[in-house]
Parts: sequence; C-alpha cells; structure tokens
Amino acid sequence: MPLLEDLKEYAERATGLRRPGKRRASELPRPRNVVRFRDDGLVPNHPRWPLMLYRSAVRLDEQHDPAAVLEDLFEGNGWGDSWRDGIYDYVHYHSRIHEVLGIARGKGRVRFGGNKGRTFTLKAGDVVVLPAGTGHQCLAADKDSLVVGAYPSAGTYDECTTVEDRPRALKTIPKVPVPRKDPAYGGAGPLKKLWKRPK
Repeated sequence: MPLLEDLKEYAERATGLRRPGKRRASELPRPRNVVRFRDDGLVPNHPRWPLMLYRSAVRLDEQHDPAAVLEDLFEGNGWGDSWRDGIYDYVHYHSRIHEVLGIARGKGRVRFGGNKGRTFTLKAGDVVVLPAGTGHQCLAADKDSLVVGAYPSAGTYDECTTVEDRPRALKTIPKVPVPRKDPAYGGAGPLKKLWKRPK
C-alpha cells in the first residue's frame, strides 16, 4: 500500500488534482482534546506537554483525496517530511522531534503513552499531535486504514524502542523546541497555548 500511496501523492502534487491546497486545508480543522501521560519506566512521555487529540478534526469529502488534505494542512502549518502508511505495531517514541498523525482512511486502535498508557479508537478525520517522548503503538487497524504523519521543521527524526534509549531520551526530550504552529490549527492553535517552555 505505501507504494501505491506514494504514486498517488506524486501524481496529486504534480497535477494539483484532489488536493485542497494549503489555504483551503486550513479551513477544515475542528475542536480538540488534551491527554497527559506520565513516565512509565520505559517510555518517558513528555515531562510537561500533553498529547493533543483532535476528534473529527478535518472534514474529509469525496472531492479531495483525504491523504492530500492532511498533507496540505500540515505543510501549510510548517509540518513537513510527510509520509503515508500506518502506525507501527510496537511501542516506540521519538526523543528528538514531535510528530503529528492524521487518519486519512479507516479506523484503528492506538495506545499512546506506552504499555501503561491509554488506548483510543481513531477514525478518518482524527488528528493526534504527539510531543517528543510520547509512546505510541497500533494495536489493530482496518485493512484499508491510512495514516499521514509529519514533523515540524525543528528537530531530528529518531526512533526509540528499548530501555537503552532512555538515558539519552531523558536529556533530549525537554530540549525539543516548541513548533512555530499547531499542525491543524496554525499560529493561533491550542498547541502554542499548552506547549510552553518553563520560565
């Protein structure tokens, strides 16, 4: 499926077909929820910043490719290096970068916060913003489900899965800068209000 989605993305970007564009995509997000996780001994989670869960955040329609809508929305708010695929089926986190996950198609059960975290059923149109250190793992997903992920411009991708990753992660997670914009709501979004550096 990733190869087919890569080809679709290339064709859509080249032609502009089924893409809303960055300006139109910014009009599509809806309200949100906030979830905090504690360090579970393996997965640090973020010491200060919550996960942002935006239920039915984006109105997806037949006119536009849902993955393209999410890509344009995220890119329009400064979150790039997007990918189309699924969420890994093992517990992992990123210690040097934040991540946004948008559900383009289908639904699935995803556990956030590590093995002691919380499980949520995510469906098409949902968006989840994970601060660095937040554990995530797909427990089950529809066969046709599709996720679009992206990252802010500041930070470096890494993947942490073991207890050996933890000492370095505890040092790097608090240093990952606040993104300039919320990936779904832009400069006036809730991320800027809830993710703040200590004074």
